[in-house]
Amino acid sequence: MTTAEQSTQPAVPPRPLALITGVGRTIGIGAGIARQLASSGWDIAFTYWTPYDRRMAWGVEQGASEAITESLVGRGARTAAIEADLVDPDAPARIFDEAERRIGPVTALVLSHAESVDSGLLDTTVESFDRHFAVNARATWLLIREYGLRFRAAPGSGRIVALTSDHTAGNVPYGASKGALDRITLAAAHELAHLGITANVINPGPVDTGWIDEELSPILVRDTPLGRLGTPQDTAHLVDFLCSPQGQWVNGQLLKSNGGSA
Repeated sequence: MTTAEQSTQPAVPPRPLALITGVGRTIGIGAGIARQLASSGWDIAFTYWTPYDRRMAWGVEQGASEAITESLVGRGARTAAIEADLVDPDAPARIFDEAERRIGPVTALVLSHAESVDSGLLDTTVESFDRHFAVNARATWLLIREYGLRFRAAPGSGRIVALTSDHTAGNVPYGASKGALDRITLAAAHELAHLGITANVINPGPVDTGWIDEELSPILVRDTPLGRLGTPQDTAHLVDFLCSPQGQWVNGQLLKSNGGSA
């Protein structure tokens, strides 16, 4: 091909950037969403926080961020892995600074992070309660606020998708803070409407990411009409649709993508 012929070729449009929080393990929902969006033509910035995994039963997956990055690059995405403790109220601005510096402005914000320690009304500590609300509610607000203040993509292309839960008894700080996340995210559907941004919440139900033990698994399967546990890919498909042009009329909704589980 000559230089003249090359100059007449249409320019390849840049890939939009999705910022996904809570992508700490290769088998997690966040990683599944990242891989799906990368396959659909998105660049991906993602956050992770190893000390959280260290506190949980599944422990730290060594090399997870590198493996996730490699899988995204293999799908044609530019990537940025950003370690961040969302308890820190300054973290959201720093995350956006880093994503913009390394890749560019954010078009879609996917909130997949969580503090999730089981405890009930009588045994939850004040420290745990405050940490759940700092991560699941306050950080969600600050990330959405940062996104709205910085948004400069084409009107109608902006997307916010947050993952929630309907846990209540025995899971009080987690369930209560996720309820706050719902309200904060759905407020964005109205307050950021002038920017052409949609905002929706997904309840993915019981997704098998390593936290479901042999005793709990058959109970959850029994209560799900489709007779199986959810997978990260199940959630990723819905996020992919909501972030696509075809999903732009879905706005301000709390969607249950859970196989009909009770």
